[in-house]
Amino acid sequence: MDITEVSRLSGLSVDTIRFYEKSGMLPPIARDGRGWRTFNPGTVEWLCNLGRLRATGMPLHDMRRFAALVHSDGANTAEAAQERLTILRQHAERLVARQQELDACVAYLNNKIVIYEMQEGKPDD
Repeated sequence: MDITEVSRLSGLSVDTIRFYEKSGMLPPIARDGRGWRTFNPGTVEWLCNLGRLRATGMPLHDMRRFAALVHSDGANTAEAAQERLTILRQHAERLVARQQELDACVAYLNNKIVIYEMQEGKPDD
């Protein structure tokens, strides 16, 4: 698969895919005789995973560390698995805190909407 098809399948831009590769978040990408990247289905799936992590707002340094742990020679060790789990748990905690923040913001906006809607129904004095 070429990078354009991978972009379409993963939902990531070509630039993002190149950035993830340059950042070391992808396993080595094979090249064809012209020097163009050729992706396998496993790499496409991994790119989809990276896209999901980024969509959650995971910081790039956490994504890099997570990817390094997945693609390292010691990826199947208990220590690597534990560190990956820690990264995901910490990020989930940040998301819960952010969700609470957003819920409070929505409640504030809904309250303001009710106030303004009530004011619209009153004649000017």
